[in-house]
Amino acid sequence: MTASAVSGAETAPLPPGDAPPTEPESADKAPEDLPRIAGSWHPWRWAVGAVALVVVAQFAHGLITNPGWDWGTFAQYFTAKSVMAALKVTIELTLWGTVLGFVLGTLLAIGRVSNNPVLRVIAWTYIWAFRSIPLIVQLLFWFNIAYLYPRLSVGIPFGPAFFDFEVNGVISGFTAAVIGLALHQAAYSAELIRAGLLAVDDGQLEAAAALGIPRWRQFRTIVLPQAMRSILPNAANEVISLFKGTSIVSVMAIAELFYQVQVIFGRNGRVVPLLMVATVWYIVLTTALSIVQYYIERHYAKGAHRELPPTPWQRVRAKVAEIAAGAAAPRGATR
Repeated sequence: MTASAVSGAETAPLPPGDAPPTEPESADKAPEDLPRIAGSWHPWRWAVGAVALVVVAQFAHGLITNPGWDWGTFAQYFTAKSVMAALKVTIELTLWGTVLGFVLGTLLAIGRVSNNPVLRVIAWTYIWAFRSIPLIVQLLFWFNIAYLYPRLSVGIPFGPAFFDFEVNGVISGFTAAVIGLALHQAAYSAELIRAGLLAVDDGQLEAAAALGIPRWRQFRTIVLPQAMRSILPNAANEVISLFKGTSIVSVMAIAELFYQVQVIFGRNGRVVPLLMVATVWYIVLTTALSIVQYYIERHYAKGAHRELPPTPWQRVRAKVAEIAAGAAAPRGATR
């Protein structure tokens, strides 16, 4: 067959009545230029939404008009010097409890997944014991540790001591609270860290070992980024729970936020507005922790998503730009 024959076959005329195929008209249009499909009407959704808005409006109206809330007293003590000092103590307790708890929890998690049977048994026993004992009992135990050990010494085990010291002079109420919170937090953080480590497929480590990648680099570049996606949500919940749980150290007469609020309303009798002072501060700082959690999770999601979803601020900016573009459109224009 010659080239002219092939060319003629390619340009053969179409049968009568058939039109040459054309590209669909919508192919040349941008998505925003295409006609929108009318959505279906859902009256019950609007009815339920209206009822919910009415309930919210009634609650807001009660907050504003009910004199029992005593917002004047709330404003007076919300940023009072004693309240801010107590808030600082609460943040310090949360920070130390989180850092020490997760450091110890990481060691316990490594012990749980290690091949050493002694470490596995010790780590399991620790987690079992500290998850079984209520936090308030642990705090009171460490607060009264001097009854058991008035003096402690540092030296060779079962041998001579280099120096000793009085426990009451070293372990204050704040230190006892940090120890109790950290040891309690370590038991829970160990399990969620272990769960994150087990979530990484073993085949990836086998492949990394076959490529000759050192074990520390395997952990840093392969295991940790994947495990963090499983660890972070639960870890953030633990930190928030610890932040709110610091109120339990009020039984040790430590001047954290809740204890200080109790002292104030014990003097002036304004229970509700002072409780609202503590409540609002807990809400503010919990919200800040949630925002930090969102951006940390977004950072570690880079390896799982080609394009990260927009942040809430980016969504707001896009919506504002869309509304501005719609307002600038000429009257009568359709989309």
